[in-house]
Amino acid sequence: MPPMPVLLCLCTCPDAASARTIADALVGERLAACVNRLPGLESTYRWEGRVEHADEVLLLIKTTTERLDALTARLQTLHPYELPELVAVEAAGGLAPYLAWVAEQTRDDD
Repeated sequence: MPPMPVLLCLCTCPDAASARTIADALVGERLAACVNRLPGLESTYRWEGRVEHADEVLLLIKTTTERLDALTARLQTLHPYELPELVAVEAAGGLAPYLAWVAEQTRDDD
């Protein structure tokens, strides 16, 4: 049976501390196999009718389609933003052993 499809989820955080808290929780709870934290991101977006600018930290979250709903729910409880960014993109391919590792690390043992 082929491994569960792997997703790359993008999420921005307001600072390094919240990014690390979220990353630690998602990996610790097996909702993500790995989370990369990329500081130095500058975002431009429209919020409540105004164009805003913010320095943020980008999270690159590796998970599976099976774990996305649980990851989404947990992210909403952890994230300080009223409307956190979460965009999931399915991996079209990749190194098979790595994709299998992502699936193994996010396996729900319940």
